[in-house]
Amino acid sequence: MAKKSIASLKKADAKVFVKVIRMVKNTNTGGYQFNELIMPAEDVDKALATKK
Repeated sequence: MAKKSIASLKKADAKVFVKVIRMVKNTNTGGYQFNELIMPAEDVDKALATKK
């Protein structure tokens, strides 16, 4: 499925988009969840630097 969502975002004149998957710990249950984001490639470093 991941290949489809990224492949549909590729166009010759469009920005480069990437899919970022983060593992986040749930404070209520103690388990982990995965958050998936599709964002421009130049914003990835800023998004990964912040803790959520």
